[in-house]
Amino acid sequence: MGVHTYFKTLSDLEHLYRLPGKFKFQTHNVAAHSFKVSKIAQFLGTVEEMNGETVNWRSLYEKALNHDYAELFTGDIKTPVKYATAELKELFSQVEEKMARRFIEAEFPKEFHEPYFRRLKEGKDETLEGRILAVADKIDLLYEAYGEILKRNPDPLFFEIYEEALNTILKFQDLHCVKYFVEFIMPDMLAEKFMPHSELRDLTERIISRSDSPPN
Repeated sequence: MGVHTYFKTLSDLEHLYRLPGKFKFQTHNVAAHSFKVSKIAQFLGTVEEMNGETVNWRSLYEKALNHDYAELFTGDIKTPVKYATAELKELFSQVEEKMARRFIEAEFPKEFHEPYFRRLKEGKDETLEGRILAVADKIDLLYEAYGEILKRNPDPLFFEIYEEALNTILKFQDLHCVKYFVEFIMPDMLAEKFMPHSELRDLTERIISRSDSPPN
């Protein structure tokens, strides 16, 4: 009981695997994902700061480190399912937030409730830090799919995940860090030589081209 229980659950995150039920050459767990998203968010926040934006680093780190903790209660839900509709995504967020709140009320002393309600709620909001988190989360997902494509995983789902992740990242093109990612990081990714290289490059170029086109 108590905070001791919370500390124990941190190890459980290592056994919560992303994209369960699908063959992967490299498995990823939620603990590692949270760490990677925090490191990516740190870089993206640095790009924003170097371009004159004010970053609330405490908020950014809290959001990034905790953004998937509630998956302990729901498990990892495949991206194409979780984001099938805005309504479904909002429903999942509400369920995760409600279950996290119940956990905090049951296990944390009352004086810690408020800070942990803040830390374990949905972090992707309209603040700069929430938007950086949304991009960092999708960049890590993009790289997970990219790694499977690189290893020639035959499941077309990984191309779908790659496309969905990149489309979401490009929705934040007003951010300096997204411009930097598209201009300087993605070309290095696509310059690597591997079997499905031309297919992935063509897909990426089509997605970026669509995002640059004015709406009808």
